Amino acid sequence: MNNTVLVLPGWQNSGPLHWQTLWEQQNPDFKRVQQADWETPKRRDWVNNITQAVFQATTPVVFVAHSLGCIAVAHWFFMAPELVYRVKGALLVAPADVDRDDMPLLFKDFAPIPRQPLPCASVVVASHNDLYLTPDSARELAAVWGSSLVEIGDAGHINSESGLGDWPEGKRLLRRLME
Repeated sequence: MNNTVLVLPGWQNSGPLHWQTLWEQQNPDFKRVQQADWETPKRRDWVNNITQAVFQATTPVVFVAHSLGCIAVAHWFFMAPELVYRVKGALLVAPADVDRDDMPLLFKDFAPIPRQPLPCASVVVASHNDLYLTPDSARELAAVWGSSLVEIGDAGHINSESGLGDWPEGKRLLRRLME
């Protein structure tokens, strides 16, 4: 494999039926960036763990992030500029809009969301009925990050409850980023 795929789940990690977990089971080379505390996330800790994983990668990195993991990746790009050259792309699925007023305080450590172009190819994937990201916010994040936007209709938070299984369309998006 010519890329290191780093999987970045969101709050509470991705469970056994989440597409991220299914992808890891199908691709033993994919590496989940583990967090010491999935329940009470701290931006600095999450970003430091991303830095460690990128530093250990032996091939160009492609991020596969979901929800709060997307926001951690966005922060990482601007907190670890010395390692950015190692990243080839980022698949950012259902980024959690932590800037919203109604977002639980638990996630406010990740606010504000960086609103600058990301230094690599990136795709934001959004659903029309995501409780944590409105379609307008998805479009705005994709625009400020310089990301392509893929809207997949009504798929909730694009997680295990969305009934996507191993999400073949997501795999196609990842393959395109890796090419």
